[in-house]
Amino acid sequence: MSLLVVGLSHRSAPVSVLERAALSTDAQIKLLQDTVAAEPAAEAAVLATCNRIELYADVDKFHAGVAELSTLLAQHSGVGLEELTPYLYVHYEDRAVHHFFSVACGLDSMVVGEGQILGQIKDALATAQELHTAGRLLNDLFQQALRVGKRAHSETGIDRAGQSLVTFGLEQLSSGAPVDAWLKGKRALVIGAGSMSSLAAATLARAGVAELVVANRTFDRAERLAALLAEQYGQRPADQDDVDVLARAVPMESVPDELTRADVVVSCTGATGLVLTADLVAEAVEGRTGAPAAERAADSDTDTDSVRSGLPPTSVGSEDGCPLDLSAVQQGSAVQGSTGFSVMGEAAVAGMDAATLEQHAAWVDNGTVDRREGRRTPEIDTDAVAALAAAAATLGRVPERRRPEPVAEVPRPLPVLSLLDLAMPRDVDAAVHRLLGVRLVDIESLAEASADAPMAADVDQVRRIVSDEVAAFDAAQRAAHITPTVVALRAMAADVVASEIARLDGRLPGLDDKQRGEITQTVRRVVDKLLHAPTVRVKQLAAEPGGAGYADALRTLFDLEPETVAAVSRADDDSRDHNSAALGGLDFGRENFVSNNFESAENRGRA
Repeated sequence: MSLLVVGLSHRSAPVSVLERAALSTDAQIKLLQDTVAAEPAAEAAVLATCNRIELYADVDKFHAGVAELSTLLAQHSGVGLEELTPYLYVHYEDRAVHHFFSVACGLDSMVVGEGQILGQIKDALATAQELHTAGRLLNDLFQQALRVGKRAHSETGIDRAGQSLVTFGLEQLSSGAPVDAWLKGKRALVIGAGSMSSLAAATLARAGVAELVVANRTFDRAERLAALLAEQYGQRPADQDDVDVLARAVPMESVPDELTRADVVVSCTGATGLVLTADLVAEAVEGRTGAPAAERAADSDTDTDSVRSGLPPTSVGSEDGCPLDLSAVQQGSAVQGSTGFSVMGEAAVAGMDAATLEQHAAWVDNGTVDRREGRRTPEIDTDAVAALAAAAATLGRVPERRRPEPVAEVPRPLPVLSLLDLAMPRDVDAAVHRLLGVRLVDIESLAEASADAPMAADVDQVRRIVSDEVAAFDAAQRAAHITPTVVALRAMAADVVASEIARLDGRLPGLDDKQRGEITQTVRRVVDKLLHAPTVRVKQLAAEPGGAGYADALRTLFDLEPETVAAVSRADDDSRDHNSAALGGLDFGRENFVSNNFESAENRGRA
């Protein structure tokens, strides 16, 4: 059996696809159950976050496993397989381990170094254990990933390479201002009471918001979170003059009213539809911007005319003897900057017929002075004038090459409502981007902003940790792979000892218990010494790359039955599960199995 992961993330798929492929809790449970029911997979676990969906499985066939896992992901996500396939990635065996450890360390996160992924991995393992879809491989993998992630955060400064999505999103909303200073005294609304929403609420409270409102579909959860925030952040030390945080819970039905008072909103729910529509947000900011909440009107005729009316007037000056109709030029020529243009320039002659152009060229050739700012007009390029005349003769006029007028954007009012949408699929209608006085940061904009985020030097150190831990995990798995074979060999040796002791009893019936015990112990010591060196050495060799074949060699040399080895593996798994639950994860399975086999073999011999 081998580890296989099939998934998609913000690195492989656009946010729109991730949003549609998001799995609800029920869908994750059904996906796990269907995966272990499929033929190629013996174990399964799902890691589903706001920016990744990954299905881990222990499979016996690579191609069949990829096909089956891809199909199951498509079925349970609701996105067609043909549409989903281009965005899927596949990792197998040691590459799958390397990928997962990198994920656990935050190297593959949207914000590099964020630590929330460890909690999400822990939750994924707990779900798989509860549903009994995680066996020895995935239990070992996930527990080791948690240890690797904790090691990366404790031994390096990976935390400095990035922040949580909450902090990063708030930094985007603050437009470069210090988050604490920007948030201080604001009224905040948090929609949802899950792990991400709780982190957002705690971040807002620490930053010093004046009021924190928690809304959730299950009101009891909102109340518990609000009570915890009030207890932890409601009272500040006397030497701090920060305002106390007023935390309270409201039902989801109160969200429209709370929106009208909120300055900052963070939403992260598991809803499949929009929680905040554009109309709802528009109503909430109505009148708060000093004008009706409406979409950007920069392209409307009225606003454009008003902007143009405020631009400096076009000035063409006055030139004696100039053949141009200056009044006509002033009405129809393009604007060069805000101070007009030279009557000898290209813009002035655009649209002339050939005869007028020749008159203008002759007039320019007399060295007319541009009286604006007393500058001497540069000499005219006679070749260029000849080319213009040729073009005019062909077209009947000089081709127009007007420069566009400068465009002045209609200024938007400063945001009165800042929205941070961390849900997948999204909670907030993307159309609120166009509302005046509203600023929205969502998963898609966070992905774009984080693409250029600087990487800390500690990232290289974390990558080395990941590589070392992958090698150690692979070695442990290879060693574990040969252990059932070694146990089966020792069990066979125990049977041989028991058989020979029984034969000795038949030939020497007068032996007392002390004599029989001494002989039995001596034979056992001889067998143990003969097996010790080869079994220790074969474990060492099996732990090295390419050592998987030693188990087969051992079975062949000692003529061990495959079913016997498989029975050892099953007994070992059962013992691990039982002892892990009863004794905090300590593993006595292999030792107990060997001991029991010696005892049972001896009993069989005596019988």
